[in-house]
Amino acid sequence: MNNTQAASPREEWHRLVGATRRHIELETEFGMDRIPFNRDRVRQLRQQARAAHPSSTTDPAAELASLQAVCADCRRCELGDTRTQIVFGEGNPHADLMLVGEAPGFHEDQQGIPFIGPAGQLLTRIIEAIGLTRDKVYIGNVLKCRPPNNRTPLPNEAAACMPFLKKQIDIIRPRIIITMGNPATKNLLQTQQGITRMRGRFIPWNGIEVMPTFHPSYLLRAPSEKKQVWEDMQKVWHRMKELGLEIGELKSGKTS
Repeated sequence: MNNTQAASPREEWHRLVGATRRHIELETEFGMDRIPFNRDRVRQLRQQARAAHPSSTTDPAAELASLQAVCADCRRCELGDTRTQIVFGEGNPHADLMLVGEAPGFHEDQQGIPFIGPAGQLLTRIIEAIGLTRDKVYIGNVLKCRPPNNRTPLPNEAAACMPFLKKQIDIIRPRIIITMGNPATKNLLQTQQGITRMRGRFIPWNGIEVMPTFHPSYLLRAPSEKKQVWEDMQKVWHRMKELGLEIGELKSGKTS
């Protein structure tokens, strides 16, 4: 028997008012000078907000949907003029583990989904090797727009986009973050040290444990480095076990 009661019209009104207020607050926080109105987007936000906990005013899925709507209209740097679409992020809004890369590539820019090209396919195998699946983690990038020709993000681009990433992290509150590659590691941790020196050890950041490692695209160019990434992933697996977090069995370590 289902004991769940539908929200009353008054409760539904208060929920929608709260969602609207949070959306306006996000627009203001990220420096937007107008509040765009798009009926399709509003309909999508309402559906996502009702998905799991319709009476909750702090549901991460709804918060991420509002943030994504703000991000979709972003013109804080010149990449807003060259992208096909933003690549906001994807995965479990309640994830214990979050993975952060540097920026979308060609395939991601076309489809709006992070890590779906060759590097993304390798990342999927890496995630599965530590007993998880993509829908159990959250995957994103420092930049939400593809830099031309997949070049390294410029400092002003990273600075413009980092508030969105930090807000995502604040909403999801993962226990562990894996930063992949130099740009992700340097921009999140605000360090000048290279990934070779940083990788392989947990670094505390705002109450979250961060594990820097090599980017999957680098592994495609340097397959010999997969062994080091696997060592890093095993540390993540063991740490999640220690913290009592949900994670499957450790696989053989073959991600190729």
